[in-house]
Amino acid sequence: MGKGRPRAVETGQNLTVSSTGSLNIQSGPVYYPSEEEFRDPLGYIYKIRPEAEPYGICKIVPPKTWNPPFSLNLDSFTFPTKTQAIHQLQARPASCDSKTFELEYNRFLEGHCGKKLKKRVIFEGEELDLCKLFNAVRRYGGYDKVVKGKKWGEVFRFVRSGKKISECAKHVLCQLYREHLYDYEGYYNRLNRERAKSYKRGINEDAKNEKKAKIYSSKRRRKNSDHRNVKVCKVEEEDHDQICEQCRSGLHGEVMLLCDRCNKGWHIYCLSPPLKQVPPGNWYCFECLNSDKDSFGFIPGKQFTLEAFRRLADRANKKWFGSGCASRVQIEKKFWEIVEGLAGDVEVMYGSDLDTSVHGSGFPRVNDQRPESVEPKAWDEYCKSPWNLNNLPKLKGSMLRAVHHNITGVMVPWLYIGMLFSAFCWHFEDHCFYSMNYLHWGEPKCWYSVPGSEASAFEKVMRDCLPDLFDAQPDLLFQLVTMLNPSVLRENGVPVYSVLQEPGNFVITFPRSYHGGFNLGLNCAEAVNFAPADWLPHGGSGAELYQLYRKAPVLSHEELLCVVAKSDWDKNASTYLRKELLRMYKKERTFRERLWLSGITRSSPMSPRRSPEFVGTEEDPTCIICKQYLYLSAVVCRCRPSAFVCLEHWEHLCECKSSKHRLLYRHTLAVLADLVLIVDKHESEEMPPSDSLLGNISSSSELNSLKKKVKGAHVTHAQLAEQWLSQACKIFQGPFSGDAYATLLKEAEQFLWAGAEMDSVRDVVKNLTAARKWVQGIRDCLSKIENWSAGGDFEKVAHKRVKKLLSVDPVPCNEPGYHKLKHCAEEANLLVHDIDAALSTFSKLDELELLYSRACSSSIHVEQILKLSQKISLVKVWIDNARKAISNEQPAAVEVDILYKLKTEILELQVQVQEKEMIFDLVSQAESCQARCRSLLSGSVTLKDVEVLLQEMASFSVNIPELALLKQYQIDASLWITKLNDIMINIHQREDQQSVINELNRILVDGESLKIQVDELSLVKIELKKACCREKAIKARNSKMALDFLQQLLADAVILQIEREDLFISLSRELAGALQWEERAKDILACKAQMSEFEDLIRMSEDIVAIMPSLGDVKAAILVANSWLNNSKPFLEPDLSGSSTSRSLLKLDDLKELVSESRFLKITFKQQNVLETILENSKRWQHDAYSLLQDVECLYSVTDIGDGRSNDLILKIEHIVNLIESVSKAGLSFGLDFPEIPKLQNACSTLHWCNKVLSFCYLMPSYEDVESLMNISEQLSIMHSSCNLLSSLIFGAKWLKKVSEVISAPVKCNACKLTDAEEMLAAYQDISVAFPMMVAQLTEATCKHRLWQEQVHQFLSLEMGERSWSQLMQLEEYGKASFFTCPEVDIVVSEVEKVEKWKQRCMDAVKTFAGDESSLLCALQKIKESLDRSLYIYEKSESCGGVCLYMCCMSGSEDWDFLTCSTCKDCYHLQCLEYRRNNAEEAYTCSYCQLLVGRLIPPNRCGFLRHNGKYSDLKLLSDLLFVDEKFCVRIEEREILQQIVDQAYACKKCLTEILDFEMSCYNKDQFTAVGKKLTTAWKAFGVAGVYDHQSYCDLERALARFSWRFQVARLLDALEKDLEKPSVQQIFQHLKEVYAMNISPEDHLILKLSELKDIGLQWVDRAKKVAADCGALGLDGVFELITEGERLPVCLKKELELLRARSRLHCICRKPYDERSMIVCGRCDEWYHIRCVNLVFPPKVYICAACMPGTQHLVSSFDSLMDHERCTVEPKTPSPRHKKPRTGPKKSESSATQKMLIGDENGSGIGHLRWRNRKPFRRAAKKRAELDSLTSFFHRPQPIIT
Repeated sequence: MGKGRPRAVETGQNLTVSSTGSLNIQSGPVYYPSEEEFRDPLGYIYKIRPEAEPYGICKIVPPKTWNPPFSLNLDSFTFPTKTQAIHQLQARPASCDSKTFELEYNRFLEGHCGKKLKKRVIFEGEELDLCKLFNAVRRYGGYDKVVKGKKWGEVFRFVRSGKKISECAKHVLCQLYREHLYDYEGYYNRLNRERAKSYKRGINEDAKNEKKAKIYSSKRRRKNSDHRNVKVCKVEEEDHDQICEQCRSGLHGEVMLLCDRCNKGWHIYCLSPPLKQVPPGNWYCFECLNSDKDSFGFIPGKQFTLEAFRRLADRANKKWFGSGCASRVQIEKKFWEIVEGLAGDVEVMYGSDLDTSVHGSGFPRVNDQRPESVEPKAWDEYCKSPWNLNNLPKLKGSMLRAVHHNITGVMVPWLYIGMLFSAFCWHFEDHCFYSMNYLHWGEPKCWYSVPGSEASAFEKVMRDCLPDLFDAQPDLLFQLVTMLNPSVLRENGVPVYSVLQEPGNFVITFPRSYHGGFNLGLNCAEAVNFAPADWLPHGGSGAELYQLYRKAPVLSHEELLCVVAKSDWDKNASTYLRKELLRMYKKERTFRERLWLSGITRSSPMSPRRSPEFVGTEEDPTCIICKQYLYLSAVVCRCRPSAFVCLEHWEHLCECKSSKHRLLYRHTLAVLADLVLIVDKHESEEMPPSDSLLGNISSSSELNSLKKKVKGAHVTHAQLAEQWLSQACKIFQGPFSGDAYATLLKEAEQFLWAGAEMDSVRDVVKNLTAARKWVQGIRDCLSKIENWSAGGDFEKVAHKRVKKLLSVDPVPCNEPGYHKLKHCAEEANLLVHDIDAALSTFSKLDELELLYSRACSSSIHVEQILKLSQKISLVKVWIDNARKAISNEQPAAVEVDILYKLKTEILELQVQVQEKEMIFDLVSQAESCQARCRSLLSGSVTLKDVEVLLQEMASFSVNIPELALLKQYQIDASLWITKLNDIMINIHQREDQQSVINELNRILVDGESLKIQVDELSLVKIELKKACCREKAIKARNSKMALDFLQQLLADAVILQIEREDLFISLSRELAGALQWEERAKDILACKAQMSEFEDLIRMSEDIVAIMPSLGDVKAAILVANSWLNNSKPFLEPDLSGSSTSRSLLKLDDLKELVSESRFLKITFKQQNVLETILENSKRWQHDAYSLLQDVECLYSVTDIGDGRSNDLILKIEHIVNLIESVSKAGLSFGLDFPEIPKLQNACSTLHWCNKVLSFCYLMPSYEDVESLMNISEQLSIMHSSCNLLSSLIFGAKWLKKVSEVISAPVKCNACKLTDAEEMLAAYQDISVAFPMMVAQLTEATCKHRLWQEQVHQFLSLEMGERSWSQLMQLEEYGKASFFTCPEVDIVVSEVEKVEKWKQRCMDAVKTFAGDESSLLCALQKIKESLDRSLYIYEKSESCGGVCLYMCCMSGSEDWDFLTCSTCKDCYHLQCLEYRRNNAEEAYTCSYCQLLVGRLIPPNRCGFLRHNGKYSDLKLLSDLLFVDEKFCVRIEEREILQQIVDQAYACKKCLTEILDFEMSCYNKDQFTAVGKKLTTAWKAFGVAGVYDHQSYCDLERALARFSWRFQVARLLDALEKDLEKPSVQQIFQHLKEVYAMNISPEDHLILKLSELKDIGLQWVDRAKKVAADCGALGLDGVFELITEGERLPVCLKKELELLRARSRLHCICRKPYDERSMIVCGRCDEWYHIRCVNLVFPPKVYICAACMPGTQHLVSSFDSLMDHERCTVEPKTPSPRHKKPRTGPKKSESSATQKMLIGDENGSGIGHLRWRNRKPFRRAAKKRAELDSLTSFFHRPQPIIT
């Protein structure tokens, strides 16, 4: 594949976690196309497809030159978003409807269990949703798999999302499912298996069902599993009481399913996907199965700007990964944790599916505005690029080129703005298209893909893993809202591949390839679909999938095939297009033949397309069943004209006979076959179509072999066609008959849709249709002719139509009206000839009008009459216009263009009129005038000639444009002359000559622009020159001018003859003085002079008005001379030869330049000689310095160095250094910057350095001295690279530095190897400088290190037991102090560090327990002692003996005061217990023994064994013991640690045995034994210094269980002994505690409490209903209920009080409390109804009649209504057992407050009554008797406003 072959992952090998992610998914291929390959996207994808398609996805990295600009304006870009709940993409409950589930569940209980779900199921204090629980268990494979896999925690997350679950709650949830839903799960699974079996039986049973359906055609009964009738759907012929919600038809009731909840209906073939037959059991529609509340989708979010979205994305990144940069592994791991519901609720925003035609594309487009930062050339290049996603779908070779309209997401790209974790869920593209995604910028995008070949396996795994979601939504994969972890797919055998898309990368997904992924951060991507030729088979499969799931397609696949086949397709598309066309042809042929065999013989073609070359220009109807476009064909019926179905579902259209149906077709089978042949011919142009292909497209064998019964005989399609042809021949031979023709054409409809074998039929049909149309035309024309002739307002027949009908040759059939129509046509032809002749010649108006009258009276309408009428109208209009022009005599009133138009029109009309000659005369006069005017305008026009012509033509009535133009020219010239005369007045006397010049310039310009010549123009030019000359003279008089300028100005005045004016006379005198000064200045400049003469000239020039030419030279000479003097001053100062430290040195070149400049001065000075003397002295010093530098160079060339003393080298260096210093001092005295001075100074410092190096030959230098020398040597080596002396000394100094780094360095930072030291000694032989002391010290260090190495080897050769830790420490100490490094040093140091690190880890692990112990060994010993005590406690419990042990103290000191437990006989220090003993004889019981009587563990554990909460972790100690590191020496601490761990596990084993014993004991008799063992375990656990978390939790739980059992047993004992009844709250509390203690639900205590709870709750429900019934139940019933409640084994005090309050009677009517308004008596606290005591307005204080019997304010008697009320409602007297002595009323209360109660219409009022009426008993019976005497004082009650 060349450069385009994939590099790193071309074979798709497994990727490591660090490169691909935490899922270890195999990577998809990555391709790197070359520049040449990148030019053709579709060609390159076709090239890599065989290799990449098995992966389903690939990544393409463009060449480096590909860099498209991002065309969107990021500042103004805004976009909508969607909210994604990432935690619900996989781990979400199905959107089930709980009411539907409850209905089905109750039906199951009634039918199979004979019961109903009477009460709610409570879990953790809340109602449990059984629907969610059932679906959650189904998600994980059912009850058995959930139990086996311990998945109840995952199930709980579905039931109660966002909450934590304990182990006990998991157990409870399992039990609840087992109790309520386990049997229903089995029933549900059996029902599904039955449905699956029924579906597999397939079509064979469909036929049986159809036969059975005929029997019950009037209704459809569906039964559940118990064979009980559920619903009945009646379908009558006219009135349908049930219609299908999909196709809106009430027909085919035998296959209509009715929902068992909402009673809505669906045909089984209208469902998605369709059903083969009616399913068994109850059936519910998807609307009832799904809950809108729980439905899941991506909710539209806010509108964001890109900057606001960026801030949101940054916050998300910081929330999850902080400010650091997270890797792909971390992000991918976290993403799938969120998807699986393990990281809580997470919602993100995603700007997905943004239409680029609305929001803009990231790629450049032609109509978009180009950003200023982008070059036009680059913009145009990427606008046209084939990789631009806006161009990709319509490239050459793409099948989508034929699509006309822009389909967003398919033809028009979609834009995606993503953030961290925003996801795109598993899906494949619409119509199985290819897709291309380009990442513009931002963070990467992670893709996952399943190849298209594994799509079925993928869908199966998805359905198996998410069964509840697919049951709720069978088309779930079309929704794009579900994810599944790729690792789950791989575990089930589905291959998954991954691609990481980075900015600038393309990702290609292949047809039918499921893909999904997520974003790793903020990014921007763009995607579009495309369809190369190899997509066509996949597109057909996609169309079938849409039909199966009843989904509306994006486009018609059949239309696309036909349009592509008719257009210019790519050569590569021939094979795919031919196969797909052939498949389409076979399918269409098969269904059409079946329709014919089924009796559908009527057919008609569809209306043709307006633009058949494009797809989608017109919208086709869709099938009401499968929602597919009906492009090729459809079936309709007159009973439902707006309904269409495809050929496959024609039986579901209606219940009419098939003969009433009609087939609509767009192309015949012959046309479709021709398309196949054309494509096949294009594929192999040289070879004819193969025989197999011709066989495939030939006539249907089925149609020719199968026969249909027609009129009692069985005939084939071809035989029927032959019979029809013979009938047609007979009809053609006879006279025309309309009915016969119509019948024959109707019969031919069954043949027209067929293939090429029916071409003869189609030809005859064409002839029949043409003949019938021809005859109808003949008859229609004759009818119109006859109707018009008879009179009336009838339409004429057109002559053109008559000619067309008569021109048919030969005549189609025998029609008598043909000859009659021919006769009428001959008369019309003669009229047409006369009209044409009149229109083509010069005729008179009267003749034309006569001819028009003939045409109007003709019965046939001829087209020429319109032309004739139009010509007559035009002639009349022309005559009117001509007469107006002739009669107008005003000057210039008639436009000349009107005359020309009239002349042209009359020539075109060709009519003879008398006004024609008069118009021609006017035109000739106008033309003559125009000619004279044009002759004047074309030549030189004078004002006089124009005035003569204007006077002659003053009265002409025609308006000539040229004449008007000459008149305007004449007016302009006259005005110009007047302006000039005004300016010329006193022009030479004006002072403002500049204004004069401006006026003359303007008048000159105006004069030159005149179109007529004027003589005054030359005068203006002369006056303008004079004015300019005067203006210059005035300026020269007022300011200085150049001498040449004045001379020229006077010469011009002479020429213009104005030199005698005063202005020019004064100017000439000034010019003479200036010329005299100029001559003197030239003489002085010619020879050198003194400064005074030059200054005189300057003073004289100040009085001259002219500018002198030599004045500048004079000033320049003075300026140069002064400048030279200033520059010479530094060299002429007296301290020039002094010290140069106080000022900078002067440049020698400046001195030479000054001496040279002095020779060219115009003025003479004495300082010139002084500078020449200084220059001579400087040259002599330079010569001496050069000689000394030569001597230094000779010294640098010395090669014999040695120690520097034997050859007097050091003395020579010192001598030359002294000379250099003296010469340098002399040079500095000049104060000049001699170049030799730096050289001398450099040579002096170099020789000093050399002398320093030679001094180290007899000294032991320090490391700092050598390092400072080497720092200087770096600069010296650059300045003297060829110096022998210096290079030898530098080489020696470098060697000296290496040795000093080893021996003399203060810090051994770079220790060298021993071999490096030997190399240093060998290198010493090569240097020419001697360092004997350094060599001796280095040799001694190497010998010592070799000896140490031998000691290390000897130590390591010893056995493990012989190696001493102290020896190892000594070896380490010397190894660290050694000059050298070696493997032995690393070994020793690493071993020591390993041991010390392990000891430190141990110390960290035990320091919490050891406290202040600084030694690890002591700390371990202390822990071991604690474990000994713990084991002793366990052993003591087994054998009741042993020594005294102080339980709370580790020291075991016997000097402290202690207590002995009276139960367990253990001793405790008072100090440790923090206990104060009040009585010496008081018996003490320890806290552990108190567990035996059921006390709970104190929160602070006061009195229990403790180590201040400081223990060592057993797991950490075990890890330290079994660490993988191996030590080279024996460690005593490790042996002790081994003993500690063994003892700890022994303690844990003892504890486990006790806990197992506790779990196995449920009887009451075993409580004491269990308590003793638990106290022993608790003591031992507290003493031990090692802590195990799991053991601690188990022990805590066991203690809690024991305490709970003890308290419950004690509660039940009190109940049995009639000591105390438990309250419902106590029972609920105890049962609630069970859930967290892991106690079996079968425990006898739990069962007993549950029984008490159920008994109490049942009575409480009854009591609450009675208390709130407002007296509906009689008092006897209330008292019986109270008696029953008092006898219950549960204390129900509150409810009993409510019932007792309910049983009290009030008022004189003696009724319980009701909702009527009441008032209380201030003395006896008795309540009365306001109406009963006849109170109009309630008083502040009310005293009843029983308390004041003598009261006279009641005047009326008690009415009959009250008597009746008392008699009918009188209650029974309460039982004496409920009566108690009543207390007296409190008068203070009655007088202080108004006691009145207003009834509440919204409640029972019992609560209000109880707090107001605190008197628990009724009044004595004698007061009741007194009421009889008060009846006369009562009156009829009146309405009271309360």
